[in-house]
Amino acid sequence: MLLAIGWTLYDRSRNLIMKFFRRLGLTLASVGFAAAANAPNWPFDLTEIKAPDGSVSAKFVSLGATMTELWVKDKFGKARDVILGYDDNSKLLTDPDHPVFNAIVGRYANRIKNGTFSIPITKDAQPPGPNVYTIPTNDHDGQVTLHSSVYGWDRKNWTVVARTPSSVTYKYLDDPGEGFPGAVTAYATHAAFNGGVLKSSVRAFATEKTPIMVTQHVYWNLDAFQNGVDNALEHHLRVDASKVVHLDGNAIPDGDFINVKDTLFDFRAGKKVGENWNETQNMCGTGCQGFDHCWIYDNDESNRSGTSLWSENSGIRVDISTNQPAVQVYSAYWLNTPRKEVHGGSELVYGPWAAIALEQQGYVDAINTPEWGEDQIYGPDRNFEWSTTYKFSVVH
Repeated sequence: MLLAIGWTLYDRSRNLIMKFFRRLGLTLASVGFAAAANAPNWPFDLTEIKAPDGSVSAKFVSLGATMTELWVKDKFGKARDVILGYDDNSKLLTDPDHPVFNAIVGRYANRIKNGTFSIPITKDAQPPGPNVYTIPTNDHDGQVTLHSSVYGWDRKNWTVVARTPSSVTYKYLDDPGEGFPGAVTAYATHAAFNGGVLKSSVRAFATEKTPIMVTQHVYWNLDAFQNGVDNALEHHLRVDASKVVHLDGNAIPDGDFINVKDTLFDFRAGKKVGENWNETQNMCGTGCQGFDHCWIYDNDESNRSGTSLWSENSGIRVDISTNQPAVQVYSAYWLNTPRKEVHGGSELVYGPWAAIALEQQGYVDAINTPEWGEDQIYGPDRNFEWSTTYKFSVVH
């Protein structure tokens, strides 16, 4: 009911603003207002971008600046849509399971212990008072805030501010809300380039000190569910990281790290995701089999491949570079979502391990872990920048 009232008020306000600017002989785009708000089906309006050489193409909607399709060619020269999603993109907003398919996630991605933090940051939760902030919790029985709660940036209405045949830029103004201090203006740009390259980037500007950690929550299945392959366990994964964040039972860091040597977390040389899979029982939480952990990169991965994923079945490989210091690897245990038609249709579901989510990000919950020395507080004197590049190729 409240959502319906909100949309009604929004539509009335937008129409009044449109009439005002028309009287002045101006368009919404000419004054920088959300041009995409006029698009049919906004915020589920589709924008398609393509590399000039046709090597990669992708579709996005304004809700969450979300990628809904990503097409690249396999070793046979056939294009495959290698990311999960919906045929009805309005489910990005309404699906109660909320898997966060391929969206830009913020203001603070991943988890926040007890949904609280302070500025300056502290190890232990502080009593209510100035500079202590509380965010609605939505995970682990109210003990954790995940991806900025139920209505983070992935479920907010971004608007197109620039578009070319090979790129699109979205804008979102995050007013103080959900408990975070200050307003944040964010721009997300997706661009396709020759040679099978897709790049996504986010710039954010805050009016006062506030935590910001962004990711793009892409679910990969490089086989695109063809030839009867229903999961991603045969995919090969390489991660340039010798340590993983140690977690408690609520998937919250305790400040320690796991040395990956001689453990299931060691993907430095590359191996199948499903290798020794039976040993991953309960690793991602009680009853959860697989991975949902934060690997800390050993190197600056801005100009090198920090993470690689490939399938011998399709021959598709993606090498990922980023300016972020970590990657969250989630093997999608909790998925139970009807598939896109191109992946077999709604009579089938994306089930456990149907994909691998690779989320380039900062250290998880560093705003409650000061011993790491990670500064995730941004403000008027410090802007935020996130960038990730996906380079596609074929292996035989």
